[in-house]
Amino acid sequence: MIEETVISHAIIESYLKELNDVVESDVIIGGAGPSGLCAGYYLAREGFKTVLFERGLKPGGGMPGGGMMFNRIVVQDEGKEILDEFGIQYEKYKSGYYVAHSLEATACLVDKALKAGLKIFNLITIEDVIIHKDVVSGVVINWSSVEMAKLHIDPLSFRCKTVIDATGHPCEIAHIVERKSGGKLLTPDGKISGEHSMWAEIAEKLTLENTREVYPNLYVCGMAANAVFGGPRMGPIFGGMLLSGKKVAEIVKKKLSQ
Repeated sequence: MIEETVISHAIIESYLKELNDVVESDVIIGGAGPSGLCAGYYLAREGFKTVLFERGLKPGGGMPGGGMMFNRIVVQDEGKEILDEFGIQYEKYKSGYYVAHSLEATACLVDKALKAGLKIFNLITIEDVIIHKDVVSGVVINWSSVEMAKLHIDPLSFRCKTVIDATGHPCEIAHIVERKSGGKLLTPDGKISGEHSMWAEIAEKLTLENTREVYPNLYVCGMAANAVFGGPRMGPIFGGMLLSGKKVAEIVKKKLSQ
């Protein structure tokens, strides 16, 4: 016999237990795109209490859509090691180019990250940050549906030691900090430089170079890094995105281990 209310109790109790457990954590990541999932995997694997908030229904960011809704992605030589580590199948297209199925890539990233201990909460928006003495100390969250409906409902605050902005092209968390800090980001003019037009070769390099701290305890990775520091976009080649997630995890790990 199946009891409907038992199902409800199981869902509510399980979800709230996990959510309550992460009100305080080591790292909070905004955005479940490829760089955010990679960062979460590597940090959780090292034993850091890591939480990821994704505003959308599905994880993966732009990866599931591949290029113009052709569900394939391309990865260059440097990023192939990430495909191997996550068990993502691929085929060689020509020298230096490898093609993978975008849905399998997304599924493998999510699966490995969850099994490493990353806590992922979808349909939640980071609408603000906690800043104490000019240092980011956490995030302020609300249901994405509340934001979409433009309802005036107060959010909840979650504390952490480090925040990672992996929100992609909009670099949403960095925008919040830029606006509320009066333009004190660690960029040349203290503000977000803005994303440039496509140039895949340069963008892949700059994605890694721009993966760094942008405000005390706030780091950027993936396309958020290029948008903040003024790099071009690269389109559906994902090696730089995956490697950026790994790099930011290494940077944060070093800082938290000090």
